[in-house]
Amino acid sequence: MSEQSFEQMLEESFKTIRNGEVVEGTVIDVKPDEIVLNIGYKSDGIITRNEYTNEPNVDLTTLIEAGSTMEAKVLKVNDGDGQVLLTYKRLAAEKGSKRLEEAFENKEVLTAKVAQVLNGGLSVIVDEARVFIPSSLVSDVYEKDLTKYDGQEIEFVITEFNPKRRRIIGDRKQLLAAQKAELRKALFERINVGDVIEGTVKNVTDFGAFIDLGGADGLLHISEMSWGRVESPKKAFKVGDVVKVFIKDINDTKIALSMKFPEDNPWNNATEKFAAGTVVTGRVARMTDFGAFVELAPGIDALLHVSQISREHIDKPADVLKVGQTIEAKIVDFNEADRKISLSMKALLKDEEAAADAEE
Repeated sequence: MSEQSFEQMLEESFKTIRNGEVVEGTVIDVKPDEIVLNIGYKSDGIITRNEYTNEPNVDLTTLIEAGSTMEAKVLKVNDGDGQVLLTYKRLAAEKGSKRLEEAFENKEVLTAKVAQVLNGGLSVIVDEARVFIPSSLVSDVYEKDLTKYDGQEIEFVITEFNPKRRRIIGDRKQLLAAQKAELRKALFERINVGDVIEGTVKNVTDFGAFIDLGGADGLLHISEMSWGRVESPKKAFKVGDVVKVFIKDINDTKIALSMKFPEDNPWNNATEKFAAGTVVTGRVARMTDFGAFVELAPGIDALLHVSQISREHIDKPADVLKVGQTIEAKIVDFNEADRKISLSMKALLKDEEAAADAEE
């Protein structure tokens, strides 16, 4: 029986490895662009930066310490320089793929950081396995610009898992929809007509503002924004404003809101302020062919009939008055039941003339 040489015995003392095999090793050196592992083989194992992470230009010395242990997969037993070429990234991706498959089967909610914003959606990475979330599944509302999600952690579920076709699809939209459904249900269970509630202005249109009440939107119509006159909702409110409103009506899933709080109703003390015979100052708010409506206070308009503007004949109020003009007139009639007030500038002229005659 022949004796083995030292080299042969040394050779046999090392384990054998094959391409595709998973090995465990100890980090013996870390360079900015590669990791060297002792894997119990006659040659060291090398993990290049590209085979460790998808992050470009990362300094591996900031991620890995000498002496630590890690698993890797054999790409080539001999890379041409007598070293074993390993990959950590691909092994992690395989494990990540298995993780995603389990999440897909269990309908598990995953959390991951957005790695890249693409033209058609978002790319997230779970244990080095890439998941694509199409634009249509990122949110439950249309979002043209997705850049705000870059680097953000988001929750999603896997709705399609087909690694052979490289189709692993995530869905964030259904989670948001489910959360909103829960909030909507809770909101409608606790609110009632007449409740005062705070909300955030979500959208402003020409006819009103939509207020986010935390689960559902309510409509604050332009006619319910103030006891006074609101010319344009867009001048009165902006998106993001926090407002206090009360619930005027609930019709199925529609909520009508108002800011015309009863305690602020200007007609509450109108009897004393605008009794017949009182001389008042007001602003011409609008005009018709038969007269001008004069705002005496926010929410209180009085009619100045065309026949009461002057002693002289006037065809139309617009011939002598203009919107926004401040005038002085006398209240000649106050109808509290119908909330109607009639004015007269002509009566005021008569009073002034009578006072002048009395002085003579």
